[in-house]
Amino acid sequence: MINKKITRYFYILFLIPFFSQAVAQNKGIKAIEKKNVYLDSIKKTFVKNNMTARVDSLWMSELTSLNNFNALSSDIENSTTDKKVDLELPTEVLKARLAAMNAKSPFNIEYNPQLENVIKSFLKYRKKSFGRLMAISEYYFPLFEEALTKENIPLEIKYLAVVESALNPKAVSKMGATGLWQFMFHTGKQYKLKIDSYVDERHDPLKSTEAAAKYMTSMYKAFGDWDLVLAAYNSGPGNVSKAINRSGGQKNYWNIRKQLPKETQGYIPAFLATMYLYEYHAEHGIKPEKALVKHFATDTIMIKKKMSFKQISDLIDIPIAQLELLNPSYKLNVIPVYDNQNHYLRLPQDKVAVFTLNEDKIYAYAAHQSGLREKPIYTSTAVAAKTTSSKKTATFEKTKYYTIKKGDTLGSIARKYAVSVSDLKKWNKINGDLLALGKNLKVTN
Repeated sequence: MINKKITRYFYILFLIPFFSQAVAQNKGIKAIEKKNVYLDSIKKTFVKNNMTARVDSLWMSELTSLNNFNALSSDIENSTTDKKVDLELPTEVLKARLAAMNAKSPFNIEYNPQLENVIKSFLKYRKKSFGRLMAISEYYFPLFEEALTKENIPLEIKYLAVVESALNPKAVSKMGATGLWQFMFHTGKQYKLKIDSYVDERHDPLKSTEAAAKYMTSMYKAFGDWDLVLAAYNSGPGNVSKAINRSGGQKNYWNIRKQLPKETQGYIPAFLATMYLYEYHAEHGIKPEKALVKHFATDTIMIKKKMSFKQISDLIDIPIAQLELLNPSYKLNVIPVYDNQNHYLRLPQDKVAVFTLNEDKIYAYAAHQSGLREKPIYTSTAVAAKTTSSKKTATFEKTKYYTIKKGDTLGSIARKYAVSVSDLKKWNKINGDLLALGKNLKVTN
């Protein structure tokens, strides 16, 4: 009988952890369910739009990946244009194609062996990358062309963003240049791009493109040659001027190329090779992937209350990755609201409809979530009183009390309220270290 009781006792002890775990899990599930009640109740009342968003996660991942940027940057930095590349592309065919491109472009697109080597290198090692880049360009190129046209700049400049950033607005160079057009911090500020803790407009496709167009306009006024404008964009106008002087006043890029920094020596060939691959991709079997989101199929909404991408994603069922792609200038995935400054959210058109039809409910949810955040504990209230005679300031503090809980010690309470243990004892007339559970403890005098 005793043995049976002992066996039953150990069996119960053995099961306790499993019951405890189950209870904890149930509590966790209930907490999650409770947390989602308000979100679900709001979404149930949303006015629906007939269109449905179609997002391909692999394509979205490609847009936000830095692989293409890192590969192209390495190619340009380590470019050896004098190294012959074994690829079946007859030189005479290439010459004819380059001549056809040159006839309709303000750039000096002339055949030379160095350019041939870069084109063949891209075809041999970056063919698949360009297929993906052409899908991304379906989103960005219409935007670029509009901004370039306003400044009367050759539309071929759009290919420069491929070389600069592989069309990734979050790309950052080793020197700290960032965005589609790779602006340094001070250059961005010079061209009125806002940069603060929440926003970096160097990542903004529209604003950074407008800034890049203005920069190139000023460079063209200085050099009068688009090849040299690109060289100045990469290495700075000072290096281009030095290269011109060192070469005896020559102003053809290919004639001063050896006098330029190493990266710039591979920069213009990479730009022209990129232009060639876009122009003759079909002839080389490059099949552009299709973009599922195009710029003309998006629109913007002015945001009236601070919101996070997570809140927007939860409410209107759009992946955070897509929000990051469409709104790359927000550094913390939060859209702030400042005085006298407007901030906009770009969404696919069908999601714009969902947002605008349910705007009040969306802002109500954002306010509700903001209210759930832990607030700082204020231990005192300061009141300043100014007298006309002495003009001295007097400060009064409001007494604060704390209710003792299980596990509290004088030391832990003192640390919490930034006071000393001796003060706590003095204020509450405590002699020892024992605390009475549930008692109110004075924590300020």
